Amino acid sequence: MQFIALTSIGIEHLLAEELQQAGLELGKQSVGSVRFNADNLAAQKFCLTTRFATRVMLLIDESEDIKDKAALYKFARFQAWQDWFGPTQTFAIEFNGTNNELKNTQFSGLVIKDGIVDYFNDLYEQRPNVDKTEPNIRVIAKLNKHSCSLYIDYSGPRLSDRGYRTRQGKAPIREHLAAALVKRSGWLEDTSRPLFDPCCGSGTLLIEAACMANNIYPNTNREFAFKRLPSFRKAKFDEIKAQVKATEVDNTLWIIGSDLEDKVIDIAQQNAQRAGVADHIKFSAKDANALNKVAKRPGVVLSNLPYGERLGSMAELVNLYRNMGIAFKKHFQDWRLALLGTDDSLFKLLKLSREKRYKFKNGPIDVELNLYQLNERQVSQNEQKTGLNFEGSQAFANRLKKNKQALKSWLKKEQINAYRVYDADIPEYNVAVDIYNNSAVIFEYAAPKEIDDLVAQKRLQDVITLTAEQLNIAPEDIAVKVRKKQKGESQYTAMDKQHRYDTVEEFGAKFKINLFDYLDTGLFLDHRLARRYIQEHAKDKRFLNLFSYTGSASVHAALGGAKSVTTVDMSKTYLKWAEENFALNNLKNPRYRFEQADCLKWLEHAQGQYDLIFLDPPTFSNSKRMKEVFDVQRDHIQLLTWIKKILSPKGTLIFSNNKRGFKMDEVGLMGLGLKAENISEQTLSPDFKRNKQIHNSWLITHG
Repeated sequence: MQFIALTSIGIEHLLAEELQQAGLELGKQSVGSVRFNADNLAAQKFCLTTRFATRVMLLIDESEDIKDKAALYKFARFQAWQDWFGPTQTFAIEFNGTNNELKNTQFSGLVIKDGIVDYFNDLYEQRPNVDKTEPNIRVIAKLNKHSCSLYIDYSGPRLSDRGYRTRQGKAPIREHLAAALVKRSGWLEDTSRPLFDPCCGSGTLLIEAACMANNIYPNTNREFAFKRLPSFRKAKFDEIKAQVKATEVDNTLWIIGSDLEDKVIDIAQQNAQRAGVADHIKFSAKDANALNKVAKRPGVVLSNLPYGERLGSMAELVNLYRNMGIAFKKHFQDWRLALLGTDDSLFKLLKLSREKRYKFKNGPIDVELNLYQLNERQVSQNEQKTGLNFEGSQAFANRLKKNKQALKSWLKKEQINAYRVYDADIPEYNVAVDIYNNSAVIFEYAAPKEIDDLVAQKRLQDVITLTAEQLNIAPEDIAVKVRKKQKGESQYTAMDKQHRYDTVEEFGAKFKINLFDYLDTGLFLDHRLARRYIQEHAKDKRFLNLFSYTGSASVHAALGGAKSVTTVDMSKTYLKWAEENFALNNLKNPRYRFEQADCLKWLEHAQGQYDLIFLDPPTFSNSKRMKEVFDVQRDHIQLLTWIKKILSPKGTLIFSNNKRGFKMDEVGLMGLGLKAENISEQTLSPDFKRNKQIHNSWLITHG
């Protein structure tokens, strides 16, 4: 019989070798699959012992002439289905692929189903039932243009699910890929050597390694789909299972795993216990940033290094890779390194010469296994390369230090603990650095087209390192906001929000901030003086805050004694945040209102009068109320037309925006009977004086 074994991209060659070692005849090898010929017993043994296959399917038939519904129905209708199941059993159809006539996989699956049902009706005058969740038999059809293949699911899905991993870490690696990495690492060539994983997570790599070294096959404890086929013979299968179990050995292994969190180590130990290899692996909680010698003789370091999905902070990653590179050269001479990751620029921080690279897929994520040999020559060659990427980085460090010193007296006088310390002062280092208490945010501006992406990444890595050093901030407390096109599952996109909140103060107001989970932090620092103006002029006023974000201007108005405060924003998340800011300042009053609405729509129909209004619209917005996308330059007069109707006769509008080169339409303003005073300069606090185009601000009143 002919079978097809499926696997992940990059593992096909290992799967083919495994099939050959099992004595099976190989067929065609394709991306993610290998065909082979076997009888039932040989195929069942392979399902029990495979480490690299994710699924095994039995081929029923193939056709090169499936152009339309009629051909597909006929192809399904005239198979000998009674060889595989009976009319009293349940079945399900999986259909993959399309062509010009068969464009809907659900419809094509129904055509296959009809063919099978009609076959049994004709033969037995009885039809099997469909069960999509737990069928006795699963039929799989794959269509590619006019070529269609019909399979029976032989193994059942997810052979890679060994059953020992009931809990896992944040960046799990699938078991069959872990086995492939163990194989590619070269450790199996001499398992008397130490094997060390400094970022072991839930222990999958080390568990697979221990199983492979001792011929332990976790699949012997699982159920298989082939047990429901008419050809299955339990006695024969039990014999095969006993033979496989008899090959297990109990070699003494030197396997070490560590990770930062105790709870993750607990999960790893439990997983190893279930896999039957707990006695062969020593787990402990240690920081990979501070690696030391782990064994007296050289061995292999095999690790799935953290990337954005696990840590969520690029600053932590840069610091980790740099520190690991230094530690490897210092404590792991003559070791072999096999390190899995996603980003070549991070691997370069190790300052090691790569010997070989293998590319794989971990689920949807592109990953690569890099192999290094830490011989004496490589260590000595790279001893001088553990510093920064560019000599010019020192200029950035000096500017950072100088700027902080220049702001020191102002920060102390105003009791400010959230401020900007650097804003693209040096063109090559095109970032902004903001301080929030004992944390920092590095915001990378879009690099000019002529700057190579790799150069920009390396400069950013230097910025991260120097920010931590010069400002004495731990890397885990530095958030990095990178403006770049995201490719697939980007390594800088956090899979889970960190939910790390802090509180900052300004002019007697407290604000909740979150530096890691959003593009912005919850507080626009450049509007600090505008907010102070609002607090100083809000007493007994009816205050309106449009496009309010997290309501910081509203908090200042309430603290300043405003008669009423109305806060409007489209985002439910930001309005809830605004309410939390009010609670943080012990502000509670029935005249403090929070309205979730499209501000443009709200303005068009607004009623009542307001004495003080803060209007800080986005540069662009996809509001349904505008015929086209809202553009603050083009549409600000329409905005002010609506505002005029609700601005009290002696009222004041503070109008602000962040569009570079914005020009107020003074003729249009006069036509509305309004007058404006440009206060952009007056609203720039000392930490923003270096970037005079950070925002534009006006006081607008009735003429």
